[in-house]
This record gives sequence, structure tokens and C-alpha cells, in this order.
Amino acid sequence: MAIDPTARIADGARIGAGAEIGPYCVIDGNVTIGEGCRLKAHVHVTGHTVIGPRTRIAPFVSIGGPPQSVKYRGGPTRVEVGADCDIRENVTINAGTEDDRGVTTVGDRCFMMAGSHVAHDCAVGNDVVFANNILLGGHAVVGDRVVFGGGAAVRQFVRIGEGAMIVGLSGVRADVIPYGMAHGPLANLIGLNVVGLRRRGLSRADLHRIRDAYQAIFFGEGTFAQRVKAAAAAYAGDPLVGKMIDFINTAKRPLTMAVHRADLGGEA
Repeated sequence: MAIDPTARIADGARIGAGAEIGPYCVIDGNVTIGEGCRLKAHVHVTGHTVIGPRTRIAPFVSIGGPPQSVKYRGGPTRVEVGADCDIRENVTINAGTEDDRGVTTVGDRCFMMAGSHVAHDCAVGNDVVFANNILLGGHAVVGDRVVFGGGAAVRQFVRIGEGAMIVGLSGVRADVIPYGMAHGPLANLIGLNVVGLRRRGLSRADLHRIRDAYQAIFFGEGTFAQRVKAAAAAYAGDPLVGKMIDFINTAKRPLTMAVHRADLGGEA
């Protein structure tokens, strides 16, 4: 490992083999830095925090600080960041609270651009991309392969389903289905993240099934509950559509709903 002489590493901190700790970094005693990590300079890692192997952290990042919650009582809550992440300048990730999960998690291979914030008790999946200045309110849940455009904000307790795209400057106030595309100051569901699905290597047949199911759920006949039930029956056994159905059926809070058909997003 390589540790700059100006860095401050408290007793008890665990630094993995091959890690690089740059100038003026501060690492507190209950922190684990995985093997091969690179902390460039002026990075503060505190609290009960684990940083996964080979994660790169740019200057002026703060990870593991107390949650910004008036209910926090000073307990030993945690932050866990996965492997191979790229965390850029001025990102902040706060620890969990005693009243929820007690841990804030970020998955593997996440790219978090400058100024992004992950609040207490959030759960961020794998391969998530945060453009600059993304704000996650407390208790938010973000699925794998979600992409956030710059300046987007997510209300507390909101779920963002796998593979969704949140357009820049959107304010997400309700759950967004898997593969959905949300847009606007009070975000609406405007279609599907077709580009993201293509990049995952889905076939044209897969794309058409997902799109047909989406239109049946949001623009078919009958009540919304009736349409969801009908789609579940029509696409029984389809793992891709099944993720949308399961997400809707497990919702405990409002769901971001689609705007009228003329405003649908990209074509399959």
C-alpha cells in the first residue's frame, strides 16, 4: 500500500493490500478500505464504513458522516460501498439511521459524478450512473443499471426500478417502474428506457413484449388494477415483464404514472 505522509489514519482502520491513500485524506478508526482502492486527496471516510475493492474516490468526497436526520440518536449505523466504483469530487454518502435499515448501501461498479448525494438508509444497486448533482432523499431504493441525468432529485422513500432512466433536472416524487423513463419537474413516466434496454443486449422481441405490456398496463381498458392483473396473466412466466408487474404489486407508496400516449418515449 502507499500512504501519503500527510494522510491521517486512525488506529483500528483497516487498509487493504495495494490501496493508495493520497494527500490530506482522513480515515477514522471504524473504516475498512478494500484492496486496490485509490483515494486521491482530501477524502474523508468516517463512521462504520466499508469501501469495496478497487473503488476510486476523488478529492473532497465525504463518506460515512452522520445522517442528516433530526431523529438520529448517534448510534453506530453504517455505510457500505461496493467494488470498482468511481466516486467523483464532492460526493457525499451518509450513514443510516436507527429507525430504518441502519445502513446506506451503494452497489458494485457505480459511477457517481461530482456533487451527488446519497442520503441515509438509501439502497443503490449495481452499475448505477449518477450524472452531476444527483440528490437521493433518505430511504430511497435504486435498482440495478439505473441512469440519472444531471441535477435530478429523488424524494425520500421513493423506489426507482431496475434499468430506469431519470431525465436530467427531473424531480421524482413517486416510484418509477423498471425500464421506465421519467421526466419533468414533478416527474411523469413518459415511456420506456429503450436505449438502456438495447445496450443490455435485449432482442427486438424482448423490447416489443415489454413495450406491449407497458401500453396494456397504462393505456388499456378498465381500471389500473384490472389492467395490471390482466397483464400479469397475459405475460405469466416472462421474467422481464414480471419485474414490472412485481414492482407495481409491491408498491406501498404512489407510482409515477404515464402521460398520454402521444408523449411516449423512444420506440422499440
